Amino acid sequence: MKKKMKKVNAAILIIGNEILSGRTKDKNISFISNWLNLKCGIEVKEVRIIPDVEKIIIQSIRQVSKKFNYVFTTGGIGPTHDDITAKSIAKAFKLKYKFHPEAYKILESYYGKVNFNDGRKKMAKMPSKAKLIYNPSSAAPGFVTNNVFSLPGVPSILDSMIDNCKIYLKKGSRIHSKTLNLYTVESNISKNLEEVQKKFKKHVEIGSYPFFRLGKIGVSIVSRSTSIDELSKVNKYLIKIAKNKKIKILKIKLR
Repeated sequence: MKKKMKKVNAAILIIGNEILSGRTKDKNISFISNWLNLKCGIEVKEVRIIPDVEKIIIQSIRQVSKKFNYVFTTGGIGPTHDDITAKSIAKAFKLKYKFHPEAYKILESYYGKVNFNDGRKKMAKMPSKAKLIYNPSSAAPGFVTNNVFSLPGVPSILDSMIDNCKIYLKKGSRIHSKTLNLYTVESNISKNLEEVQKKFKKHVEIGSYPFFRLGKIGVSIVSRSTSIDELSKVNKYLIKIAKNKKIKILKIKLR
């Protein structure tokens, strides 16, 4: 069983011209972030959306792999000419780009020798020594290179295989959150929030997010921490502030 670390972080690289052009709407950032936080206790600290350009992929991989415990990439591991993620990651880590024997067998078995064309064979090429992330939906595996996890861009396929990343991860402490919804404007409580954040800055992160609901303006105050006790203390302070200011409280959510 892998050792649990208290604080573990990650970055996400969304790779694809189709995302940057607006042709395709990304659905993977939210899904991966929630999965890492809720299932693995890993906090996403940075997200980048980059094009299918080898130089940019190599540069980004080198930067974020040094900065964070883990990096998750999506997109660019398919059969077409613009699927260059695997080759770029190999270059980023100065590894050979070649057929992975097991990946090749999996795909050959899935498609059959007659239909196993060059495009499909390309999906078995990846950095040398890469470890496979098995794919129960369409067979083509993702892969792990050092601390970089490479997954497909298609959300339904990514969703089906992400749990297979767990065996390669060191889990951290789960990050809990509480949401306090208030019918007020941010400027009315900004000074109070700053004071509460300073008091609990060691253990709790506080954010405020405006909303418009049923014709009324409000603010969602989200507190995040690995400690449920610290969250409870913060929430008591926030509720006290709201009551003193005679602000209507909607609902408290704990995740």
